[in-house]
Amino acid sequence: MNLETDVIARGFLAPVLIGQGMYLRRHALAMPEPEGPREGVAGQGPELRVLIVGDSSAAGVGVDTQDDAFSGQLVRHLGAAYRVHWRLSAKTGATTASTLASLHLEQPGAYDIAVTSLGVNDVTHAVPLRRWLRDQAALHALLGEKFGVSRSYISALPPVGQFPLLPQPLRWAVGSQVERFKRHLANLSDVAQGFDYVPVPIEFHPDMLARDGFHPSAALYAAWSGIMADHILKSLAITNP
Repeated sequence: MNLETDVIARGFLAPVLIGQGMYLRRHALAMPEPEGPREGVAGQGPELRVLIVGDSSAAGVGVDTQDDAFSGQLVRHLGAAYRVHWRLSAKTGATTASTLASLHLEQPGAYDIAVTSLGVNDVTHAVPLRRWLRDQAALHALLGEKFGVSRSYISALPPVGQFPLLPQPLRWAVGSQVERFKRHLANLSDVAQGFDYVPVPIEFHPDMLARDGFHPSAALYAAWSGIMADHILKSLAITNP
C-alpha cells in the first residue's frame, strides 16, 4: 500500500482505531518497571560512560529485574571490553518530547555515548512524523551539549505490527506508522553527524513478548541488547583503533 492510500485508509478507519485504542488503554495488563539499580559501574578495560534514554522498553518493563532488562544485559555485553559507567533515564509512557523536557531538568553530566529507544509512544499519541524527527534531532543535540555525548546510538522501533495484543485494524495502522518512522529515522542518521541508527533484525515470535503481549520478554531483551552492544563495540573499535 502506498503512502497516500495508507493515510486515506487510516482516515476512514479513525473512529474504529480510536475506539480500539481506548479499549486497550483500559484493559491492557499494566506491568511495572523492574526493580534494580539504574546506574552503576561494571566490567574491566578502558572507561566508557554510557547514558541509556527511552520509554518503557528501555526502562525494562516486561521483566522483574534490571539485570534481565535491556540496560542490565547491554552493560554486561559492553563490560566484556570496557569498564562501563552507566545510567538509565527512562520512563513508561515517555515520548521523545517528554524525554527532552525531563532531560532539560536534569543536572548536566559527562558521558561518551548515549543509547536511545523512543518512538512507539509518539506513534500511539499520533505525533506527526515531521515533529517527531525534529524532536529526535533536538534530543541528539541536547545529549551532546548538556551531557557531552559524542555519539548517539538510536535503536530501531520494534515490529509493533506483529504484536498479538493489538486487534486489527489497529495493529495494521500502528504497525504501518511505526515502519514509516523507522525509515525516516534511518534517513536522518545518514545526514546527522554522531547520530547512529541501529537496525534490530530479530525474527519475531510470540515468546519474545512479556505476558502483556506488548513489552519485551527477557529473551527479546537479550537479543536486542546483544545486537546493540555488537554495533557499539564495532563502532568504537573503528573510532578508537
